[in-house]
Amino acid sequence: MKIARFRHGGALSFGILDEDEREWVVLAGDPKYAGYDTTGERIALSDATLLAPVLPRSKVVGIGRNYREHAEEMGSEAPESPLMFLKPNTSVIGPDDAIVLPPQSQRVEHEGELVVVIGRIAKDVSARNALDYVFGYTAGNDVTARDLQRADGQWARGKGFDTFCPLGPVIETDFDVASATIETKVNGEPRQTGRTADLIHGIPELVAYAAGVWTLLPGDVIMTGTPAGVGPLAAGDRVDVTISGIGTLSNPVRAKETSAP
Repeated sequence: MKIARFRHGGALSFGILDEDEREWVVLAGDPKYAGYDTTGERIALSDATLLAPVLPRSKVVGIGRNYREHAEEMGSEAPESPLMFLKPNTSVIGPDDAIVLPPQSQRVEHEGELVVVIGRIAKDVSARNALDYVFGYTAGNDVTARDLQRADGQWARGKGFDTFCPLGPVIETDFDVASATIETKVNGEPRQTGRTADLIHGIPELVAYAAGVWTLLPGDVIMTGTPAGVGPLAAGDRVDVTISGIGTLSNPVRAKETSAP
């Protein structure tokens, strides 16, 4: 089931993609809290402006170096345990929103990733039942100011700028993690290609590990790591992250506008 959050006629709504994939069936509320009751309204896909399908209530959990080849290209070994960090929820944007390049950085890079959306409060859960707390999956881009990440020695600033967490285009609730592919393109040029089957630490382990540290709230997300092939972004670029079974998250890139003195 594909679920979207969108704007139509000045109103913000949630909807389910119909069987013909031509219309959104409007829901009465956010399905994470209100279930799947519908209003009876249908909206054509072309008439809806997609937004980030989820706004994390408290946090975006990032996972670093969760593909061996990416760890190697970063000059490090794959971690034995999940390497976690946090991005602020203010970094989240949706499809077609601009990634804004901060003037503090000279090297901003894309990182296309599968993203887990939490559906229930999770604390100290086991990997065995961790998927019971997952609402669905979406695509994400863990945009990173690589020079600042390296200079700081920790990742909060380099990964935390506003607009550095594009999410979308939809949440897929029936997703086969074992067989999905991830591809990132910049201006139509392939940059990253990977398979979710190659995750070092799988989804149940990541959910359980994160929930052993923080209480995960409905709407929180876990970015599961990026395949090899990360690369630079420049103003005027368009970056597309495509995950089979979910769709394509596309965002333009622009420089930050500076105020006149």
